[in-house]
Amino acid sequence: MLSITRLLKNSIFALEFQHMKRFAFFIAHRLASGTSKGVSSVIIRLAIISVALGISIMMISISILGGFRREIQEKISAYTGHIRISSFTGNESFEATPISLSQRFYPWNSQLPPIRHIQQYATKAGIIKTNDQIMGIVFKGVTTDFDSSFFHGKLIAGHCPRTYDTCTSNDIMISSVIARKLDFKTGDPLRIWFITGNELVPRGRKLNICGIYDTGLEEFDQLFLFGDLRHLKRLNNWEDDQIGGFEIFLNDFSQIDDYGDRLYEITNYDLDVKTIKQLYPQIFDWLDLQNINVAVILGLMVFVAAIALVSVLLVLILEQTNFIGILKAMGASSGKIRQIFLIQASRIALKGMIWGNVVAAIFIGIQMHFKIIRLPQEAYYVSSVPVLINWPQMILLNLGALIICIVILALPALLIEKISPVKAIRFS
Repeated sequence: MLSITRLLKNSIFALEFQHMKRFAFFIAHRLASGTSKGVSSVIIRLAIISVALGISIMMISISILGGFRREIQEKISAYTGHIRISSFTGNESFEATPISLSQRFYPWNSQLPPIRHIQQYATKAGIIKTNDQIMGIVFKGVTTDFDSSFFHGKLIAGHCPRTYDTCTSNDIMISSVIARKLDFKTGDPLRIWFITGNELVPRGRKLNICGIYDTGLEEFDQLFLFGDLRHLKRLNNWEDDQIGGFEIFLNDFSQIDDYGDRLYEITNYDLDVKTIKQLYPQIFDWLDLQNINVAVILGLMVFVAAIALVSVLLVLILEQTNFIGILKAMGASSGKIRQIFLIQASRIALKGMIWGNVVAAIFIGIQMHFKIIRLPQEAYYVSSVPVLINWPQMILLNLGALIICIVILALPALLIEKISPVKAIRFS
């Protein structure tokens, strides 16, 4: 430990020739240098490790939660879009009520809020029948404006259905769940039967399997297959300019509620506008519950880190009681002495936060590129732990943790007020 005489000599020099604001930093630096081999060195290292673990766990937690939300949102929106515009009707089935293709928002124009993409769609319930099995499905009809970028990344065989402006395509894309249950593979013919209106005899369509996809959302995968919208128009006896509805994809998912309200105001009275949150509230309520879990984790980790810092600050104060008494005898105020120890504790916190960020960055980078931690997809909807780097959130997390720790550290620093310079020097 740094000798009191040498430290006192440097302190007097600092008091005489340095600004009082720099004095606290000077003394804190010398104390930090002097405790490298003292009794408190072990406790300081433990405090740094505690802060580093707390910060790394918090960073990893919000990264995993953000990645998980993004994965689920992308998978569901691939089936429905972020916002769906359809006929205003009480019919909750997959039998779409036709609407006109001629709308003020289609094609999208510059007078409307910017979006990423808009596409036509229609759905119809049907039955796949093989020689020994039968299965209910939902045929989703798409056109040339279908955004297949998501499904391109989920294909395990074949390609996405090709559609044309002038003729009907017989391509059909099914999920791996349907293919496995009915023993299909790419290139196989597939016959689907539909009930239309009041007709007693079902209508059939013979199509060719062009691709097999797997999103991991089994509830959706076992229902939906994708093909040409023209098949549904003919089955439902619709006009050429009639479709089931529109699906809108946004650039920023956080604006979905605002866009939903704005689109509801500009659409006709006979159209209904629903966001993906309104279509599947149970899934997004479940995702919101994950936020509570992460908030609890963040609170616990900040509490643990703060307790570690409070402990090390108390040890530093008790270890330097004699030195505090000397500073008070020389005329240093309790506030200035508190500032010395708060600076020292803040340096410990910053060192722990730096190491915590490094550990979190290494873990997130490895998981993002190599996906070493796997998950059962049927239970979690993803095959590996997803991670997402959200810089604003991570910066705010570090700033918030640092501010909370400094505020909490102010409490044990009040102990300095109780130290009497006479007693501290007498019993040194």
